[in-house]
Amino acid sequence: MMTDNPKSKTRLHPVLVNLGCSFAIGAAAVLAVPVASSLLSPVLQMSGPGQAFAQDSENKERRETRRTPAIRAKVFEVLNEAQVAADEKRYNEAIKILNGLRDKTGRGELNSYELANLYNLYAFVYFTQENYPKALESYENVIKQPDIPIAMELNTKYTIAQLYFVAENYRAGVKTLLEWFKFKEDLQEDPGAGAYALLAQGYYQLNDQDKALRYIEVAINDYEKRGKVPKEQWWGLQRYLYYEKGNTKKVVELLEETLKHYQKKNYWLQLSSLYNELKRENEATAAMEAAYEQGLLEKDKELVNMAYLFLQSEVPYKAAKVLDEGIKKGAIPATSKNLELLGNSWRQAQEVKKAIPEMEKAAAKSDKGELWSRLGSVYLDNDEFAKAADAIESAFKKGGLKRPDSAYLVLGMARFNLEQYDSARRAFKQALKDDRSADYARQWMKFMENELARQEALKDEI
Repeated sequence: MMTDNPKSKTRLHPVLVNLGCSFAIGAAAVLAVPVASSLLSPVLQMSGPGQAFAQDSENKERRETRRTPAIRAKVFEVLNEAQVAADEKRYNEAIKILNGLRDKTGRGELNSYELANLYNLYAFVYFTQENYPKALESYENVIKQPDIPIAMELNTKYTIAQLYFVAENYRAGVKTLLEWFKFKEDLQEDPGAGAYALLAQGYYQLNDQDKALRYIEVAINDYEKRGKVPKEQWWGLQRYLYYEKGNTKKVVELLEETLKHYQKKNYWLQLSSLYNELKRENEATAAMEAAYEQGLLEKDKELVNMAYLFLQSEVPYKAAKVLDEGIKKGAIPATSKNLELLGNSWRQAQEVKKAIPEMEKAAAKSDKGELWSRLGSVYLDNDEFAKAADAIESAFKKGGLKRPDSAYLVLGMARFNLEQYDSARRAFKQALKDDRSADYARQWMKFMENELARQEALKDEI
């Protein structure tokens, strides 16, 4: 179930998409879905007078050669002046210099390589100013020029694809990227994992999840074959796509692998949530505990969830320790509900003496009788019969009891132990009115009558 529309997240940075996974204590899993795999940076490519654009040495031998016209000295000087202005953030001056070269010299007098460098510098300035439409237009003018160096055309085309992503024109971005891939294939060059990841994210934005998954796995496999750790956001996209396919087991496998390299709280929470979805409760608790032990759980809800998971796994002592420490440090608010949970945790851990003060504080903060009724039961367990009876009386006065019959049973037992037999008998008779407690009430009444008879018999013997 999606709580956000991932298509609405269209910038080149990771996007958090809330996925409502089943969790015993209501936590939601969060899978990070990136929109682009790498930072976009401007391509500034300019050579000196009489120089062709520098080719990548690794691939130089495999590339076809082009006869690229040289940049004349006077043109290079003006371009260099504009570049210096841009580097010093004098952008308006840089544009003015470029306009002068373009308009004064005349486009007809600039050769194709000079024009390419002119438009490339325009693009650099516009990009730096975050004027992406103008930057895109300028980069497109670069590759329109004939006889420019292959590396310049290749790099510029890749940048154009990225800028289409920034402009949220994913269809054009994917189309341009595929043209770039064909270019690389013709040159017999490896596109690289980053390009495959970017293509995957483009297909994701176009809602073609099968192709998105195919290409993100190519990127990840490429890194793993090289002994490199895949980028965190690549695994995020892969997990999201498998989650959308309903393959929870695969998502769990990917989270387990991710956590070997990227130790983050959200991943532990996601893993715990998904373990619960797969009915692997003990592993769900262990995942959350790993986050807790690393000090990653800071919010009160996270700590309370940790306590609930411990209770679910039948380790109430750990639940009580988490709550006790959290309340003492102020990380968990000392509300009536949280104090009651702490008291119940201590009680389940057979630490009744520790449970009582927490239940007392919880009851004092409550305006309903339910907590007083539970406090009465704790007092009874600790053989504090007078306090038990008083707590139950307070519970009835405040009202709102879910099981008044159970409260009458506790009151009857407390009164019996205080040898207040008439009051005990009245309480047991009230409990008899509810079928859920009737049998137990009869047993107590019978036991009490037998005890009274025994006491009378002892008096007669004396």
